Amino acid sequence: MTHPTGPRRQPKQASRALAGWIAEPAGKAALLFIAAAALTIALVVAGVQPVLRMDRAVAAHLHTVALEHPGFTHAGRIVTDWVVDPWTMRLLLAVAVVWLWHRRQRLIAVWAACTCAAEWALRGVLRWTIGRERPQWERPVDSAEFAAMPSGHAMTAAATCVLLLWLARWAALPAALLHIGVAAAVLTVAAACLTRVFLGVHWLTDTLAGSLLGTGLAMASVAAWYTAHPSRNASSAGVGAESTTRPGRPLPRSRYREPTSDSDI
Repeated sequence: MTHPTGPRRQPKQASRALAGWIAEPAGKAALLFIAAAALTIALVVAGVQPVLRMDRAVAAHLHTVALEHPGFTHAGRIVTDWVVDPWTMRLLLAVAVVWLWHRRQRLIAVWAACTCAAEWALRGVLRWTIGRERPQWERPVDSAEFAAMPSGHAMTAAATCVLLLWLARWAALPAALLHIGVAAAVLTVAAACLTRVFLGVHWLTDTLAGSLLGTGLAMASVAAWYTAHPSRNASSAGVGAESTTRPGRPLPRSRYREPTSDSDI
């Protein structure tokens, strides 16, 4: 009697992989962020008037401020074109990828690079699919091309920041540096969202959807990494070689015991 093998086992393996992905904290967070982004996009596409009126009101107010304060407008252009520009974000991630590659951590380096490419592709597909028009002004203070939703600056900044924080934690950097990184990440995403709306090239919901999607996509990638490579951790980066669990998680009780005599110390 033959036993079922091959294709019949694949659905079970896929189900286990999905269950493992959802069980990861990053997987749960990814679902929440992606759901929030999908809701934001759905409200805009459906033409829900309170949401659209809010978009117009915020855009009009900030555009008036931009016209009245050219110094702020100039500063906003510098921030959006150089500090939080998508290519700046990709360059930062590229530096991290090269560093990982140099340390022979090539699989996670390729994983991070592929996540960045996936974010770029997803944004392009969504923009083409949604096709939302950008704000139009008689006296524009800046310009941008292609469709508006989701915001590329916000989406790339959010995805890149999450990936960099993950890689920093994976490499077991000091907690103080991680806290600084979290603060910098929040400021970076906030600056990307604010400057794009302030300069009149995006609606508020464009940046909201972009930041939520970027965060969700990066978190989904992190969860997928831990699901596919449960044994990979900071020891792979040359940190804490005695550990066999991922950073930040205690060893299972079966892996250690309290010393009971001088010979155990």
